[in-house]
Amino acid sequence: MTESAMSAAPVVRRAVLDDGPALGELDRATWSTLHAVQPRPQPPYEPFFDERHLPQDILVAQAEDEAGRLVPAGYIRVVPPTPLACNAHVRQIQGLAVAHWARGRGVGRALIRAACVAARGEGASRITLRVLGHNAPARALYEAEGFAVEGVLPGEFFLNGRYVDDVMMGRSLTP
Repeated sequence: MTESAMSAAPVVRRAVLDDGPALGELDRATWSTLHAVQPRPQPPYEPFFDERHLPQDILVAQAEDEAGRLVPAGYIRVVPPTPLACNAHVRQIQGLAVAHWARGRGVGRALIRAACVAARGEGASRITLRVLGHNAPARALYEAEGFAVEGVLPGEFFLNGRYVDDVMMGRSLTP
């Protein structure tokens, strides 16, 4: 890979149905107890897109891989947290994954920033997320992008033989 490709900012776009297989593969490749509360996916794999996970809810970051091809390097899922009109002003990040080969290249940061822009464009004035307490890299990235801890559910999950906090974070989308 060229030096300019390594430093080039990822291109972020809305997902399309054809992204499903690549995003499913990315999701499985990045599965980790650092962020997952569901068991590791096993074959036969469910489709990435379904009635609850629609292409229009997902932003995809593309970057050049080791072979110089422009491929999905990460994704972020941003949705209304509930169907209630009283919190239609809120969007929630419900999934973020970055390919191992693309880490440290600004992909996660680009996805979070694009998610905030997209949420603002949909009329949202606030964005929230939940992250496992032991996921220090994700928490640091969210904090660097203006998210603050707004609540903690201590010991909410039992993962790998220990209790893990569920940390709620959020930020305003208004200037």
